[in-house]
Amino acid sequence: RQSVAYSEKNVKICASHAGLTLGEDGATHQILEDIGMMKMLPNMTVINPCDYNQTKAATIAIADHHGPVYLRFGRPSWPIFTPADQKFEIGKAWKMIDGKDVTIFATGHMVWEAVVAEAMLREEGIHAEVINIHTIKPLDQEAILESVIKTGCAVSAEEHQINGGLGDSIAQTLILHHPAPLEYVGVYDQFGESGTPTKLLEKYGLNAENIVQAAKRAIERK
Repeated sequence: RQSVAYSEKNVKICASHAGLTLGEDGATHQILEDIGMMKMLPNMTVINPCDYNQTKAATIAIADHHGPVYLRFGRPSWPIFTPADQKFEIGKAWKMIDGKDVTIFATGHMVWEAVVAEAMLREEGIHAEVINIHTIKPLDQEAILESVIKTGCAVSAEEHQINGGLGDSIAQTLILHHPAPLEYVGVYDQFGESGTPTKLLEKYGLNAENIVQAAKRAIERK
């Protein structure tokens, strides 16, 4: 707080093993509160990439960025689905899939689940917009508002506590500038536990199926 954020030191904190997917090591080794803690620090940039390619691009980007940065990523192997030559711009969200019925804002591992959820919704005739929020702070409010003004409702998806996470930041943006239905997919005031990453994500509802249900609830509230 004092040594890095307050004094705006050019320090990069790269934290692996984030979220639930540390797995069998359990609650004592998992962290679901880090985004909230770090984004509250003035001057701190918070980045949560979704796969190997985006993590590599983010690492290069933060090396060129002056100021404190918290870069968060998980431990398990994960699908690589973003292009290797992608341009990573700190603070700029990436619209991965265009849609008109509901917006899915996702960060980190949950971006892949959002992409899977979009395909499931499309089979039911629901066209979801998927936006990759790799930078949680500074938040791309312009992209959030542009999308929700078009779709009329949204879902936030994160491997993190709802309190203090991406969903909180999106809710603040919508409340201040464009009130709209918002559903959350995340962890509700709980610690994790031991288990395989797949089983833990399923137990805590951090998967495509729950994103689909959240999207339907958001649409019903329009």
